[in-house]
Amino acid sequence: MLRPLVIGPLNLPGNILLAPMAGITDLPVRLLARRYGATLCFTEMVSVNGLVREGRRSFDLLRSSPEDRPLGIQIFGEEPEVMGEAAALVAPYGDLIDINMGCPVRKVVGSGAGSALLREPLKVAAIIRAVRRRVSLPLTVKIRSGWQAGEENYCEIADIAQAEGCDAVTLHPRTRAQMFSGSSAWEQIARLKSRLSIPVIGSGDLFTPQDVAAMLKETGCDGVMLARGAMGNPWLFRDTLRLLSGESLMAPTRLERLEVSQFHFRQFVGTSGEAVAVREMRKHVSWYAKGLSGAAAFRARINQIEDGECFMGAVEKFFLEGAL
Repeated sequence: MLRPLVIGPLNLPGNILLAPMAGITDLPVRLLARRYGATLCFTEMVSVNGLVREGRRSFDLLRSSPEDRPLGIQIFGEEPEVMGEAAALVAPYGDLIDINMGCPVRKVVGSGAGSALLREPLKVAAIIRAVRRRVSLPLTVKIRSGWQAGEENYCEIADIAQAEGCDAVTLHPRTRAQMFSGSSAWEQIARLKSRLSIPVIGSGDLFTPQDVAAMLKETGCDGVMLARGAMGNPWLFRDTLRLLSGESLMAPTRLERLEVSQFHFRQFVGTSGEAVAVREMRKHVSWYAKGLSGAAAFRARINQIEDGECFMGAVEKFFLEGAL
């Protein structure tokens, strides 16, 4: 189940990937995921309208480093020619282009992008064709099952993706209407795997190493994308690799949680400055503290701290001493 993954000309030594997640998968998070075993990481999804209009904030989402490779760049939009133009602009920044056709968020769907595209197969074909024409990098799409129950057209969309030159398809087997409720239908991943000749990557409800092993076994998919399960939990990559290799699992120690927090904070300061680092790190260190005694009080405490030194002092005190 643990094996190399080939996506077009990109040869990956493993098949456990970090999914693109808005507001989460910035450079520090990707570096941590790689440290613990992710073989391919994705940027947050990037608006093609922002890129084409030279929006600095959109290009900031492409911030990377030599250690952050190979890097997948996920773009979203709904106009084929703009998608193609944006893909050409971002190609020098990464090693793979992914088109988001699965985001269920109202703001994205309302613009005609994300999972709204599942209702327009002809536009899906036009978008992939336009992007494929402009870039030679490996090209993938990330989709959902369909718009709503009774409209599960993921096979049709995946067939189009393959025919138009995509090198892999990632399926999160929920409809847009489901958002993140209920259970993902892994049998749909298995169906897609038996249908396509290009790699199929599975996503959805992967919160433990056992979940990953089960998806790989039950669906036969070529690789998996860890998303919500990896939020604040880079150890999920390590434990997944250990489980699939027949080794025992290793729960993170308090010291390891602290070291990850410190590394994450330093990286954030380096890329975004102290004020942004403190604000954004509140959610991350809260996740790193999950399951520990006093975590709720710790979360309330750090939400009141603005100064970086005081913030990290409180983090160190909690993880080393269990005190507030």
